[in-house]
Amino acid sequence: MAAAVSKLMRNQDLVIAAGKCRVSDALSQHDRASGHAGGALAAESPDRQRGRDCRLDPRRLLYGAGDAVIGINPVSDSLPVLIELLRLVDDIIFRFEVPTQSCVLTHVTNTIQAIEHGAPVDLVFQSIAGTEKANAGFGIDLALLAEARAAAQSLARGPVGDNVMYFETGQGSALSADANFGVDQQTCEARAYAVARAFSPLLINTVVGFIGPEYLYDGSRSSARAWRIISAASCSACPLGCDICYTNHAEADQDDMDTLLTLLGCAGVTYIMGVPGADDVMLNYQSTSFHDALYLRTLLGLKRAPEFERWLQRMNITDGQGRLQPIGLSHPLFAQQLPRLRA
Repeated sequence: MAAAVSKLMRNQDLVIAAGKCRVSDALSQHDRASGHAGGALAAESPDRQRGRDCRLDPRRLLYGAGDAVIGINPVSDSLPVLIELLRLVDDIIFRFEVPTQSCVLTHVTNTIQAIEHGAPVDLVFQSIAGTEKANAGFGIDLALLAEARAAAQSLARGPVGDNVMYFETGQGSALSADANFGVDQQTCEARAYAVARAFSPLLINTVVGFIGPEYLYDGSRSSARAWRIISAASCSACPLGCDICYTNHAEADQDDMDTLLTLLGCAGVTYIMGVPGADDVMLNYQSTSFHDALYLRTLLGLKRAPEFERWLQRMNITDGQGRLQPIGLSHPLFAQQLPRLRA
């Protein structure tokens, strides 16, 4: 029904309808009706075999992003590497007392194993889809997701309470896996939110254009799909964020993404992705950056999570109105040695 209703709306209806829906979870920044919008701070873990070390630079917090999650998209699925990454980002959060949560974006089975080995897991990540066949292609079912949720909740970490899941959907994933049974992409995506809602997630991220023009031809179609999706998710009481992105072989450019970013902000998107330089070097597409989150908050008068806002002021990163301040080299985020992955 959420998918069907969204198909009947024009763009302004979608924005208005989504903006009126109140979606809350354990973190107050995700209560968009109160004027908050989060920012996810993402990093890629480079290939260790090429002699590069992974440095999750806490100076990115100087842009005021990271209240939704600080995440790492790892290259390796090696359990020791994943555990080390989890400890690396946990060390940053603990060292600087950042009121946020971490996540290493690996398969749910790897996260369960990491928890069993005592790793500091805040959020469990998993890609999901809207049909059982597509989820089987991801190597998951509902029982496995329930097991992962119970494992993460047993750690009782941080302020997230029972909201310990972080789901991602890629628009067109069921179709690309030949697992849509003739059902349109909008309905499959809305069904994925029904899967997510059953596990009370803290975050849901829709990746709007990562597959490319094979599924969403150009920037206009990507934008229209994203507006319909956020309306469907809001009507389903799901805290939806968006990785506003496009592949370089699509008929789209950064201006299309700026337009989509602005209207998603008006529609009440829960958070947006922040990737250095808006360039996802691991997945090879163009996304949004920390500057984009700053632009959206400035334009629409949106706030960060209250706890995160107070931390930024305490660290002299923002002033009393939430505006970024000049930072000197003596600032703690510059002064301390940063943790690294061993080569």
